[in-house]
Amino acid sequence: MNSLQFPPIVYHYFSRPLPYLRALQLQESIHAFQILQRRSSLEHQDVLLLLQHKPVYTGGRRQTESETASERARLRALGADFVLAERGGELTYHGPGQIVGYPLLDLGRTKPAIGIRDYISRLQYMLSLHLREAHGLTPIESEHTGVFLGEHEKVASVGVQVRHRLTSHGFAMNITHEPRPWFDEIVACGLADVKATSIESATGKKLDVGAEVHGIVERFGRAMKRQMIPLEVPVGTDKLGELVYTLEQELKEEREDELYS
Repeated sequence: MNSLQFPPIVYHYFSRPLPYLRALQLQESIHAFQILQRRSSLEHQDVLLLLQHKPVYTGGRRQTESETASERARLRALGADFVLAERGGELTYHGPGQIVGYPLLDLGRTKPAIGIRDYISRLQYMLSLHLREAHGLTPIESEHTGVFLGEHEKVASVGVQVRHRLTSHGFAMNITHEPRPWFDEIVACGLADVKATSIESATGKKLDVGAEVHGIVERFGRAMKRQMIPLEVPVGTDKLGELVYTLEQELKEEREDELYS
């Protein structure tokens, strides 16, 4: 696939942690906009959103409200949200200290189209590449989806949804120690003998999530064989920019209210 045949993937990093449902709503809005543009024969953009979440436990589409009722109450009592999502995979955690990526891509742009297995493989390759090149860590091969630093040590997870050839949800990688105690409260991804680890734990170095963004963006572009450019977000640029800008402004105002309340 020649990357010059396709428009660049635009990316944006939210520096303030997002509530899970707000990020989900943004994904849905972008997904609807992409479909509208495609149906109107307009050039639609592929997008990569990078962020940290406020503490939240999420279940996959195979889990139900009744199955998770008692667990939902227990985990919410710890101070985290609980949401059932339409992605693949089972129960997991997202929160500060972890970088989350939501690629919203049209897998049908290529001929032949990228299959779901190939897409997941590219995400895992990108995450593994970042571990090797940025931190000198060597992931091991695993029969399970995600990225592992040892047989029982998982550092990154992948859970995606594809509708109308358009992707949503995505990947999460533990950067600092902070997510570990939250993961210890659950059996993440249904793997009872696996524990969450982080790049910080594996390297013994103090890390900052924001400092990982540039490397992940660059390696994401290499994995997808596409050019990456930052999203222009001021009001008046385009619909996609306005969606992101509006959420950024809401987060800023809420943060200011918290500081002065």
